[in-house]
Amino acid sequence: MALEHPEHPNLYVFDHPLMQHKLGQLRDEGTGFRAFRALMGQVAGLMVYEVTRAFPSVEREIQTPVEATTVRAIEARITVVPILRAGLGMAEGVLEVMPEARVGHLGLIRDETTLLPARYLSKLPSDLAAGPVVLIDPMLATGGSAAAAVGMLRAAGARDLSMICLVAAPEGVTKMREEHPDVRIYAAALDRELDDNGYIRPGLGDAGDRLFGTG
Repeated sequence: MALEHPEHPNLYVFDHPLMQHKLGQLRDEGTGFRAFRALMGQVAGLMVYEVTRAFPSVEREIQTPVEATTVRAIEARITVVPILRAGLGMAEGVLEVMPEARVGHLGLIRDETTLLPARYLSKLPSDLAAGPVVLIDPMLATGGSAAAAVGMLRAAGARDLSMICLVAAPEGVTKMREEHPDVRIYAAALDRELDDNGYIRPGLGDAGDRLFGTG
């Protein structure tokens, strides 16, 4: 279950022991990229159950092999949007649980002149307003990329937005609350702080490098 954080009303932190066990393995510097990739997908898949709790559903009549019955079904068009490149590892885990979701992609890079996130790729469905949109990025550090991504998704039509990440820093959560207070953030952990280089402490290192073995 994800609990609302007492100091950050836009943040929900998971307390499930299995998820915390896997997060501990992700943090371990001795975990290689093959295991890291599998663990990232597994944690993301576990998070989906809580993230989708608020998705709208309807009753539908079906025929079982025995008799007719009423079931509940999510009919909204769900869109998963990973921030490249590290978000891809979590997206795979989400799609294992929710294969009916569409996938958009956002590529962001820091402009070395302005030091602000700049978009280099955007491939999104044309009807983002048709259902919930889940933004995915393993790390919520300064919050600059996440806040920019939410702004881009809103401009593209998204209305119902949430975000999932592995670890978040207080600075990033605060920035998201200031710029996009209606976006719920789901995290496996709220870490202590950012260091002078913008790395989350204790964190888990560079998620993209560890995911793809490029560190």
